[in-house]
Amino acid sequence: MSTLAHAAHDSMTMLRRNLKHAIRYPSVGFGTAMMPIMMLLLFVYAFGDSIGAGLPGGGGRDAYLEYLTPGVIIMGVAAGSMSTSIAVCSDMTEGIINRFRTMNITRSSFMTGHVIGSVLQTMVCTVLVVGVALALGFRSGATPLQWLAAAGLLAAIAFAVTWLSTALGLLSKTVESASNKPLLIQFLPFLGSAFVPAGSMSPGLRWFAENQPFTPMTEALRGLLSGSEIGNSGWLALAWCAVISLVGYVWSRALFNGTTKR
Repeated sequence: MSTLAHAAHDSMTMLRRNLKHAIRYPSVGFGTAMMPIMMLLLFVYAFGDSIGAGLPGGGGRDAYLEYLTPGVIIMGVAAGSMSTSIAVCSDMTEGIINRFRTMNITRSSFMTGHVIGSVLQTMVCTVLVVGVALALGFRSGATPLQWLAAAGLLAAIAFAVTWLSTALGLLSKTVESASNKPLLIQFLPFLGSAFVPAGSMSPGLRWFAENQPFTPMTEALRGLLSGSEIGNSGWLALAWCAVISLVGYVWSRALFNGTTKR
């Protein structure tokens, strides 16, 4: 068996392990989906009329639901990073990694299994969020091809964020700290165009919102789901995903190799 085939086989083994954990403890994945669902309900029914009236072109609760849904979906993808960070830190601190160290397995398969498993769980949670949005009245003008592109974009975002949260999990000494470190990732969509247009913010905050990674991701997804043109947002979103994935992967490899050599 070649080195690449051996690594793929080991990664699939670790993926099955993580998926079995997810099935055994469904409350973890369900909890990830609940936060964006609760935010969707809160903002639509508590603030939808007032915020919707301030959107370009006006509108009320229905208009705000159309605007908010893509941002909440992105926030849900970002929220999935917490469970990844906790799972990685738990494996590193509870001794299971010592067992893996004695086995003839590819070292990177430990991280790859966590990343792919988390991406799959995040996509399932995303389907739940979209289902709730549709039940509330969200209607998309996207073609089947645009829905497929939206799914691919969300998978790319989940992949990037999960690699970064893997590094944060490896960096953490306790599960408690691992649950706190990804909070910045979850908070960033709030400081973008997820809930209100960036143009309505104060100058300093608007500059940050327009130049942070989650804004082009949100705008690209919003354009795809509405069936409209996305301009440069799609390329910017994919570029940010590539950069974040690379940083997270390199950082994770360095932390994991440094830890396992102790």
